[in-house]
Amino acid sequence: MKIDAPATTPNSGGAGNTFAHLGSMMAGAMFVWAILQQFLPHDLRTYFDKYSQRFFRYVYPYIQITFNEYGGERFMRSEAYSAIENYLSSSSATQAKRLKADMVRNNQSLVLSMDDHEEVSDEFNGVKLRWTSGKRGSRRQSVSFHSVGDEESGFYKLIFHKKHRDLILGPYLSHVLKQGKEIRFQNRQRKLYTNNGSYWNHVVFEHPATFNTIAMHPDKKQEIIDDLMTFSQSEDFYARIGRAWKRGYLLFGPPGTGKSTMIAAMANLLKYDIYDLELTAVRDNTSLRRLLIETSSKSIIVIEDIDCSLDLTGQRKKQEKVEEGKDGEVRDPGKQAAKDPDGEKPSRVTLSGLLNFIDGLWSSCGGERLLVFTTNHIEKLDPALIRKGRMDKHVELSYCRSEAFKVLAKNYLGIDAHHLFDDIGKLLNEVDLTPADVAEHLMPRSPSQNAEVCLEGLVVALEKAKMEGESKAEEAKLKGEESREEAKVEAKE
Repeated sequence: MKIDAPATTPNSGGAGNTFAHLGSMMAGAMFVWAILQQFLPHDLRTYFDKYSQRFFRYVYPYIQITFNEYGGERFMRSEAYSAIENYLSSSSATQAKRLKADMVRNNQSLVLSMDDHEEVSDEFNGVKLRWTSGKRGSRRQSVSFHSVGDEESGFYKLIFHKKHRDLILGPYLSHVLKQGKEIRFQNRQRKLYTNNGSYWNHVVFEHPATFNTIAMHPDKKQEIIDDLMTFSQSEDFYARIGRAWKRGYLLFGPPGTGKSTMIAAMANLLKYDIYDLELTAVRDNTSLRRLLIETSSKSIIVIEDIDCSLDLTGQRKKQEKVEEGKDGEVRDPGKQAAKDPDGEKPSRVTLSGLLNFIDGLWSSCGGERLLVFTTNHIEKLDPALIRKGRMDKHVELSYCRSEAFKVLAKNYLGIDAHHLFDDIGKLLNEVDLTPADVAEHLMPRSPSQNAEVCLEGLVVALEKAKMEGESKAEEAKLKGEESREEAKVEAKE
């Protein structure tokens, strides 16, 4: 009995046979390579390795770049590795199937990154490439209470076609590192620094102020926001014009107008750290320079109440007389190490030292920094201290007017309109009350106190302040008339 073979189509099994033959050839080649590795003399094996690698590079069209977590004998984590990890965090969250999670910002935010031996793709200027992650044994010694041994360190591998070498090695890697550093900056926990003599101490900065909550005319507020955002994006511009990447702000106005709140809002807008510099705690100009060097980029250096910090305001001090001591030695009393009533040496920071701190050669050490001075009495400040180029933008924070009041009403009472707004606006334009004074009247005194009661109380306070102002103005007028009459009498006599 004859059994016929089953009929097959022309392409049936073609692809499978091709891959089977290819697999057999590769297996055979690997077997032969293993035999050669084992039995060939060392010189021939080295020669064969050299030319086989050349052949492999010619056939294989892709380039691989490995970024190790730790390089060489360094014990610090590679900045490039950290930047790549941050850059890939967004791609990892959408592509990778296995992820690692970490907490940042004082355990308040969760950041995801791809787990070991995962792969994600990326695209740059139409070019597609791949990133893979992995772990390998490291020569770094790990010392703990339980054991001493080798640690595993991670690595990222970038794979791309060799025809895109110039694009990837230049613009793309620069883009990755820049974006990775920016993401790390955005995710960091911001800090508020203050100086203890010549050294900085810090706490976590968590001030809630924003420009939305600042009581100020909307147009003026927007002008400040635009100026700050333009500054933060102008690195190339400052480099092109040959100036250090910094900008000075002078905030002035009566007490209670929100100068400190403005600084907090600026820091929250730009996500900068704050260095609150207490000049009276700085020993001399050298210590001031050291503090400046230790500040970081993307920060605000603040000197509040600059007119009260040191004897640096008003007219420059006249040259002190040189007096002769009892022993015949000539000495300058202004340079003696005299002690204050508490027994500590007073600060020797000079106006010249402060000016060099603001815009001298050392001020260019680090970029993207704001210098902010506050004062209640701008007229007391030396003109050299607040000229353009040092304090580039002068911002007056004045008394509360109708537009600023609407912001406070929205913040404290949660209302955008009320029938008393017009009366309050007219009174505010006639009475000088600071935003802090107005806010105090809008603060509910009990859970049952509503917006109507708060606004009525503010109207009463404004009318009272208006009457007091008119009374004082009348008294001043009468005194002026009396003074003029007395002057006329004296002139006749």
